[in-house]
Amino acid sequence: MYLPKAFEETRTEALHELVRERPFGTLVVATERGLNVDHLPFLIDGAAAPLGVLRGHVARANPVWRTTLREIDAVAIFQGPERYITPSWYPTKHETGKVVPTWNYVVVHAHGSLRFVEDRGWLREHVTRLSDHQEAARETPWKVSDAPEDFVNNLLEAIVGVEMTIGRLEGKWKLGQNRSERDRHGMIDGLIREGDEASLALASSIEGMSSE
Repeated sequence: MYLPKAFEETRTEALHELVRERPFGTLVVATERGLNVDHLPFLIDGAAAPLGVLRGHVARANPVWRTTLREIDAVAIFQGPERYITPSWYPTKHETGKVVPTWNYVVVHAHGSLRFVEDRGWLREHVTRLSDHQEAARETPWKVSDAPEDFVNNLLEAIVGVEMTIGRLEGKWKLGQNRSERDRHGMIDGLIREGDEASLALASSIEGMSSE
């Protein structure tokens, strides 16, 4: 990933937090047939290794767990808020006209070695934690134990665990750091006027960056 210093986020805790908030990742691996791309939810364990460990699962029928080249690191991509930025929001546009559109975004790339896990205990613990994490905010959280035991066991037979020990963690927070403070405030105001969830999330990220 092209990563100018102005946009680089190096705080491990900030990168982990984005993964927790946006756990649905894109997993890219090298296989015997070329690159393979899958989309799956992950949990991140920040205490299991210096840069953390990602855990997820795929269908047993998915050939990726048999064909991945283990000697080549995989990458998991987590996309934060993103939006098109019109130059019309910049005060500079009305003063000099020397502005162009851009796209602002937040993204995390986790690189590391993969292992695939068939152990039933590992899989049960993983899907239990994953469900508990996603259900935590609900008034009546669903739990794995709510389903019949034989039904759960059959489903566990149909999946394989994915575990990545992160060896390199990159964050890109492209939030207008190369613009003046007035232009950044123009972006924030414009995104707030847009009013959709993604625009408001990006406005909050730009505002947080501006206040640091």
